[in-house]
Amino acid sequence: MRLATLWGPVERWGEFRRRQRAALEESNRLDTDGAPAVEAELVEPRAADAGGHTGTGTDGTGPTGMNAAFGDAGQPLNRHSPFYLGFFGASGAMLAFGLWTSLGRLATTITLLLVSFFLALALNPVVDRLAARRMPRGLAVTLVFSGLILAFVVLGFLVVPPVVDQGGALVQQAPQYVGDLLNARWVRELDQHYEVIDRARTELTARLGDQTFIEGVLGGLLGAGRAVLSGVFQVLTVLVLTLYLLASLPRVKHAAYALVPASRRPRVASLSEEIMRRVGSYAIGQVAIATLNACMSWLVMTIVGVPYAAVLAVSVGLLGLVPMVGATLGASLVCVVAFFDEPRKALILLVYYVVYQQIENYVIAPRVMQRTVSVPGTVTIIAALAGGALLGILGALLAIPVAAGLLLIYEEVLVPRQQHA
Repeated sequence: MRLATLWGPVERWGEFRRRQRAALEESNRLDTDGAPAVEAELVEPRAADAGGHTGTGTDGTGPTGMNAAFGDAGQPLNRHSPFYLGFFGASGAMLAFGLWTSLGRLATTITLLLVSFFLALALNPVVDRLAARRMPRGLAVTLVFSGLILAFVVLGFLVVPPVVDQGGALVQQAPQYVGDLLNARWVRELDQHYEVIDRARTELTARLGDQTFIEGVLGGLLGAGRAVLSGVFQVLTVLVLTLYLLASLPRVKHAAYALVPASRRPRVASLSEEIMRRVGSYAIGQVAIATLNACMSWLVMTIVGVPYAAVLAVSVGLLGLVPMVGATLGASLVCVVAFFDEPRKALILLVYYVVYQQIENYVIAPRVMQRTVSVPGTVTIIAALAGGALLGILGALLAIPVAAGLLLIYEEVLVPRQQHA
């Protein structure tokens, strides 16, 4: 009895669906007058949308609006067909290639932004300390950034005038240097056997008459000029971006934290603040150590009498920012210049740098870096090598603070999660 009761509605529903399907198939055919022949009594009324067009039936396959007058509806696109997979796969590959190409073109911009953000993090602890003493943040940013500009100006006055003077002296003394070289005994003997001077003069005359060679020289000079202008523009861009980031750093951090779910926001904020604090402290400590090295080098070179002491001291300071090998490279440069001036001076400077680097590594650096995260030596070497391979000197500079941040995440996030798993 129950089966008969249930079977009646099922049969009626099946009959209704068959009649509806037949009506929908008939609606896709064009009659002789160009209008669809639809038996209204076989289908349920279709709801009209806001524009007055009628929708489909319950199965969603019927005509909508006027498309019933244009023939039979085709089969939907097979998503498993080779054409479909190949087309959308190729589209995805082209999109990925376009994004990668765009990222490559933006490499310089991304690098400038990264350097500016690193400088902002390095200067932010000083701004926070001034702000903690009830100084407005705007005034603190102005004072700190003015100090940064003053440091660049001082470096420019230390480096540019000696380079210009010594370059002019080199140009003036160039004919004398050439004459002394040609009058040297070994050059005269070489010329007697192989006629080196005549061949060099003939080759130089031919080169000066070659238009391609002249265009190449002029192109190289123009390229050097463009490189100098580009470098100046990039330095100005970094300074401007650093100023804006330093002034708006609290808002930038707040906007970044807003992207994190509210349940995890305090944890992410605390870890991020600690990472940025340690990165800034590391940068300030590294600059302090490099500045001390440069000042001591200038003092010792002045006492010993090494030429170009100011330029060499600036070079030692800049190279000192590079982790692991920077101080050694600066000391090597100073010793080489001193050796060409007088070997005894080079020996004195070599002894000084060996003693100074031991004091710096075991006394000065631990005291300056005591507030930063300690990075194991193996991690330091690997990070510096990886950063140098990716971004050159800039990568080597940023490698240690990045490794310190990743190490903090490892200790505070990954290890506790594995212990509670």
